[in-house]
Amino acid sequence: MAVKNIKPEIRFSGFSDDWEECKLSEVADFAKGHGYSKNDLVETGTPIILYGRLYTKYQAIISDIDTFAVDIKGSVYSTGNEVIVPSSGETAEDIARASAVIKSGILLGGDLNIIYPDNKVNSIFLALSISNGKISQDLSKRAQGKSVVHLRNTDLKEIKILYPDKEEQSQIGTFFKNLDHLHTLHQQKYNKLVTIKKAMLEKMFPKEGANVPEIRFKGFTEDWEEQELNMLTDRYDNLRIPITATDRVFGNTPYYGANGIQDYVDGYTHNGEFILVAEDGANDLKNYPVQFVIGKIWVNNHAHVLKAKKGIADNIFLKYAISQVNIEPYLVGGGRAKLNAEIMMKIEIYAPTNMQEQEKIGNYFNHLENLISLNNNELNKLKNIKKAFLEKMFV
Repeated sequence: MAVKNIKPEIRFSGFSDDWEECKLSEVADFAKGHGYSKNDLVETGTPIILYGRLYTKYQAIISDIDTFAVDIKGSVYSTGNEVIVPSSGETAEDIARASAVIKSGILLGGDLNIIYPDNKVNSIFLALSISNGKISQDLSKRAQGKSVVHLRNTDLKEIKILYPDKEEQSQIGTFFKNLDHLHTLHQQKYNKLVTIKKAMLEKMFPKEGANVPEIRFKGFTEDWEEQELNMLTDRYDNLRIPITATDRVFGNTPYYGANGIQDYVDGYTHNGEFILVAEDGANDLKNYPVQFVIGKIWVNNHAHVLKAKKGIADNIFLKYAISQVNIEPYLVGGGRAKLNAEIMMKIEIYAPTNMQEQEKIGNYFNHLENLISLNNNELNKLKNIKKAFLEKMFV
C-alpha cells in the first residue's frame, strides 16, 4: 500500500508519487543455493558465487567472478534477475547486504539466500535497498548466532521494503550501476599503476649481488656504488619535538609521526626537503614507512629525519632507495620494534654516483606515486558520492 509522505530527498525529474510499502514476501519468491565445498572448486569451469567475504567481490551488482566450480546434480543457476543475500557469516553486518545477479548461467552456492523479485520490483533497486539504511539495520537485528551468524529466507520474508514505480526503480538502479562501473574503471587504473610501480622498483634498483639495475635511463652506464647512509645523508633528529594531542595548537603544518601525518599544528620543527624513516611504532615492518617531505613540517620523536648531502645524493631518490631495503634485520626491541639512529646510519644502499641519474629515477617514481595518489583520491570521491546518494535517494 502507498504510505503518505514517504519520499526520498532526491528524485529523478518526473517522479512525485509516494513510495509503496510491503513485506518482501508479497513481491518476491525465495530459494536456497546448492551446497558446494572447496573440493568442488576448479581453475576454470562454470562461474560460481559463494559467500562474498571468502570468494566473491560483494558489490551491489555482481558481474566479475573469478571463482569456478564443477557442475553438480541439483545445482542452482542464475537466470539474470536474482538478488542474493549471504545466509551465514562472521558478523551480522557482513551478511546484512545483498547483490543483484544480472547474468544468467552462474552457479549459486548453498551459503546464499536467493530472492526472485516479481515484476513490481527491479533487482538492482532491491539489492541496493536491502544493503542500506533501515532494511540493513533490520536484517542485522534478525541475524542469529555467536561465532557464526545466520540469516534465513524466513527472516527476509518478514522485512518491509519501500519502493516507487518500476520506471523510477530502473532509473535509480541504472544510476548506481553506472557509478559502480566508473568506480571499477578507476580501480583498474589504480591497480595497474600500483603494479607498474612495484615492477619498476624491482628493475630500476640493483638486485642482491648486482651493482647495476636491469633498467636504466639512456646515457647512464657507470656502476652504482654501495655506501652507508651516513656518507649520503645528514640527520636532523635533534630538531624533533613531540607534542601530546591535548597540547597541540591547530594550524596548517603537518605533524608527522612514524607512519605519516597524525595531525596539523601551528609552527614547525623543520623546513626544506627531508626523508622521514620510522624510528619506532611502524605499522608495517615489511613495507617500512619511509617518506619524502617538503616545506615546513613538525616531526615528533618517532621518525628519524634525514637530508641528502648536497651534491652527493638526491632526497627523492634516497626515499625510494631506502624503501627497497629490508629494515627488519636492523630493528631491536620486542613488541615495539625500534630502528636505532646509529644502526640506521650504517645501513648500506646502492646509488649511482651521477646526480642526474638519481634525479631522473626519483622524479620518475615521484610522478608515478602522484598518479597513484590522484587515482586513490578519485576512488574516495566516488565512494563518498555513492554513500551520499544512497542516503538521499532511498527512504
